[in-house]
Amino acid sequence: MRTMKAAVVNKPGDDFEIITKEIPEPHRGYVRIRVEACGICHSDQIVKEGVLPGIPYPRIPGHEVAGVIDKIGEGVTSWQVGQRVGVGWHGGQCFHCDSCRAGDFINCDNRLICGISYDGGYAEYMVAPQEAVALIPDELSTVDAAPLLCAGLTTFNALRNSGARPGDVVAIQGVGGLGHMALQYANKFGYKTVALSRGEDKRELAHQLGAHVYIDTATTDAGAELKKLGGARVILATAPNGKAMSSLVNGLARNGKMFIIAATQDPIVLSSGQMLMDQIAVQGWLTGHAKDAEDTLNFSALFNTMPMTEVYPLEEVNQAYNRMIEGDARFRVVLKM
Repeated sequence: MRTMKAAVVNKPGDDFEIITKEIPEPHRGYVRIRVEACGICHSDQIVKEGVLPGIPYPRIPGHEVAGVIDKIGEGVTSWQVGQRVGVGWHGGQCFHCDSCRAGDFINCDNRLICGISYDGGYAEYMVAPQEAVALIPDELSTVDAAPLLCAGLTTFNALRNSGARPGDVVAIQGVGGLGHMALQYANKFGYKTVALSRGEDKRELAHQLGAHVYIDTATTDAGAELKKLGGARVILATAPNGKAMSSLVNGLARNGKMFIIAATQDPIVLSSGQMLMDQIAVQGWLTGHAKDAEDTLNFSALFNTMPMTEVYPLEEVNQAYNRMIEGDARFRVVLKM
């Protein structure tokens, strides 16, 4: 019996335990991936703390998985052993529901989530449905590729579907795990890129990442400052703070839109009058499917839009996870197998 190491959550609230278990076999339609790197995401709290009902425990989290196909299951026609691949949040779709029939795989009624619906990438091996797998270009290292499969994909896909055009004012709320990627993409898309964050300590970094303008939300009315720039065609909200998001809505241009990609328990307060008069909108955006992930990876390789990472061995998963969740990391944490 061949075995592997994995970091497992035995029940909600537990620390991770490093265990040795049998290497899984790929079922029909699945591939087995020898994991080389897996990013730690804030969404991994869902498994760690049991946020969603019905998660089977013990469970191995991880949905920023980068590695190499090690074995293919029966019926797999899309992939070959030896290909460099990754898996993100979207872990598969049914192909039968109305959303799937319309090609809207991310909203599949029966969608799978990598690291929640099945064991994820905090392990030396994992299996995933063939439709959830994305090809990693040779120009990217696995450590760089892993966070691009969630933080990169979510920001890239939101911005390219936002309706903004080159030259438009696009504001990025937050310079963190998501925001530091969004600033790079917004700049490369040709937007007039505005970074919004509290304090002066991130001003220089924001400019290095591609911001043309930095607004300190702690000392100024950010909405009013955006209006001085003509108003934002798009505000991408990457920091989970309902009050902060609410305060920015008046910075939208007419027909502007706020895209929310960071979940918050706080309410977002909007003025219906303002929404009507200026025809502004607020919309949530949930990541993307495997083809979207490939587009993100290829764009990042072409334009050198890379995550800032801290790398830890699997054995230090508890320290790595805490550093990410507590906001101490700059800006993504990656487990390297």
